[in-house]
Amino acid sequence: MEYTILGTSDLKVSKIGLGTWQYGTEGWGFGADFTEQEALATVDKALEIGINLLDTAEVYGDGRSEEIVGKALAEHRGEVILATKVLPRHLRPRDLVRACEESLKRLKIDQIDLYQIHAAEPYVPLAESMDVLAKLVDRGVIRYVGVSNFSVPLLRAAEEAFSGRIISNQVRYNLLQRDIEAEVLPYCREHSITVIAYSPLAQGLVTGKYDRDHLPADKIRQRNPLFREENLVQVFPVIDLLRHIGNEHGATPAQVALRWVTAQDGVIAIPGAKRPEQVEENAGALDWSLSMDELARLDTASTDLELSYF
Repeated sequence: MEYTILGTSDLKVSKIGLGTWQYGTEGWGFGADFTEQEALATVDKALEIGINLLDTAEVYGDGRSEEIVGKALAEHRGEVILATKVLPRHLRPRDLVRACEESLKRLKIDQIDLYQIHAAEPYVPLAESMDVLAKLVDRGVIRYVGVSNFSVPLLRAAEEAFSGRIISNQVRYNLLQRDIEAEVLPYCREHSITVIAYSPLAQGLVTGKYDRDHLPADKIRQRNPLFREENLVQVFPVIDLLRHIGNEHGATPAQVALRWVTAQDGVIAIPGAKRPEQVEENAGALDWSLSMDELARLDTASTDLELSYF
């Protein structure tokens, strides 16, 4: 397992964590469309193979994800860096304190390692929220503060308003969706803010499990523009390249795609997993390297994409 330091903190995290946002026909959130026992087994396997970063949020499954994670970590708290997120609608001072306390209860812990603003709320002054987060750090109920889905202007505003350091920005980033490379990623690198990449497998598209005859049936992916025919025509050659490079390393397309993400300076990834074997596959993206030529080929293939989102 490969580890790195999260931002300017003292948190040593695995470069691939476990994201607990899952979805299915019956709901969404970790534990939504598979059993609690399967979820607990998945977390156990992650810990067993050295994954020590678990990411959740109060909104995942309406708190269900935090409850399951809390149960899974009952005997492993000291082994895990635990991250969760607060909803934008809870960013007013009183609501923010209450939301943090409720997350602590569901997680069955007395301190959150990384507490993240899930997204900015335009009707709540960011300075007010950052002031409350600073006080929660002083109280000892959270160790470090991060953000999610923040643009560079929002990052600047958060840093200016916060008495501590913002150590991470959780954003969508994968081989097919690289828009953060224009501004967000360079800014984060310059300011020692770790990028935590969510959806590093593009909702499973780059794993090679889908083709024209086997498209996803769930509503979440059906609404994702990546799975439109005009985009798939462009994406399938990239998946073929992932498969070809993977064959050279004895790796799956998913492992190559995750290796590409984690090879980017200042970036770690939090792919989701529903089963222990998926966690093992994700972890298999580490402890080997892509050659400079392979990285260049993947860069060329993906930057040439002209995907449509409208």
